Amino acid sequence: MARSSGSTGPTLAVVAREAGVSVPTASKVVNGREDVAPDTRRRVTEVLDRLGYIRRPRCEAPKPTAMVDLVVHSLDSAWSGAVLHGAAEAAHEAGLEVVVSAAATRTRGGRLDPGRLDKLYARGSSGVLFHLTSLAPAQYLWLDERRIPFVLIDPADDPPPGVPSVAAANWQGGMAATEHLIELGHRRIAVIGGHGRTVRDGGRVAGYRSAMAAAGLPVPSAYVRYCDISEAAARHRMGELLDLAEPPTAVFVCSDQMALGVYQAVREWGLRVPRDISVVGFDDLPQARWITPALTTVRQPLAEMAAAALRTLVRLMTGEVPEATRTELSTRLMVRSSTAPPLRAPS
Repeated sequence: MARSSGSTGPTLAVVAREAGVSVPTASKVVNGREDVAPDTRRRVTEVLDRLGYIRRPRCEAPKPTAMVDLVVHSLDSAWSGAVLHGAAEAAHEAGLEVVVSAAATRTRGGRLDPGRLDKLYARGSSGVLFHLTSLAPAQYLWLDERRIPFVLIDPADDPPPGVPSVAAANWQGGMAATEHLIELGHRRIAVIGGHGRTVRDGGRVAGYRSAMAAAGLPVPSAYVRYCDISEAAARHRMGELLDLAEPPTAVFVCSDQMALGVYQAVREWGLRVPRDISVVGFDDLPQARWITPALTTVRQPLAEMAAAALRTLVRLMTGEVPEATRTELSTRLMVRSSTAPPLRAPS
C-alpha cells in the first residue's frame, strides 16, 4: 500500500475512505492516470490536500525533446495519408521525429480511446498533433494538467477557448462550390452535409446558403439534407432528392466520400453525371480524380494544414504563445468533369 513520505502521514486507504472511492481509484489520481472522472479527480485531490498527503516524486526516464506524436482517425484513409505527409515534411525540417498511431476503432467515430493519453505520456512525447473528430472534456483537462503542448488538425467542432487548431476555410469552400454551379446556369441546387451538423460541415453549408442568397435564389428546405459521412447514407439522401416533384439539377456534397454515393444514386435512377445532375464534392481526395466522370471538388489542403499544425506545435514546445489559436487555410475549387450547364433551362 502506498504511503506518504512522513511516518505519521495518512495512508492512501485513509484518503480513499475520506473521498468515498476505492484505493485503486485514489492511486490513479496520485499517479496522474487519465481514466478518472473529472469530479472524482477533484474530490480525491481535495482530500489529498486537506489531509496533507505527500506524493512521492516519480522516478521517470528523461523525456526526449525531439519526439512528437501524431494521432489520426485511422491509418488506412486518404485523409490520414495526406496529414501524415504534411506533418512528416515539417517535422523533418524542424529536426523532430514523429510517432504515428491510430486513435480508435471505427465504432468510436474517430474519438480517442480511453487510456491512450497515458500511453503517450509514458512514451515521453514532447507534444501531440490530433487529427480526430474531437477530444473529450476530461482529455482536454488531462493535457492541460500535464502541460503537454498539442494542436488539433481539422476538428469537426470548435475546440474550447485557448486550444490551438488548424482547419480549412470551410465557408469559403462551400461558397465557391455553389457559385461555380450558379455560374453554369443552375438554379435548383441542393446540398448534402455531414451527420450531426458539425461546425465543420455547418461552415460548408453556410457558404452554400450565402452564395444562393447573393444570387437571389431560394433554398427550399427539402434541398438541404444531412447524413453520415458514408457512401451508403449519401446514396440514400440523393435518392430522396431525385424523388422530389422538382428535383435539383445540381448538388453540392460536403465530402468526396459522400459524393461517391451520390454517383451511385444517379446511376440507379438511369441518369448521368453531369448531363442530368452536376455534382461538386469537398476534400479533393485521390479518388476524386479516378472516378468517372472526374469529380469537381473543393481542395482541402490537408498536407499544408498538418505542416502548419506541426510548426505551431514547435512554437508551443518552446514556450511561445501564438497570437491566434485558430488558423484557417484557403481552399481551392478544382473544376473537372462532373459539372456542366443544366440540360434544360430551369422553369
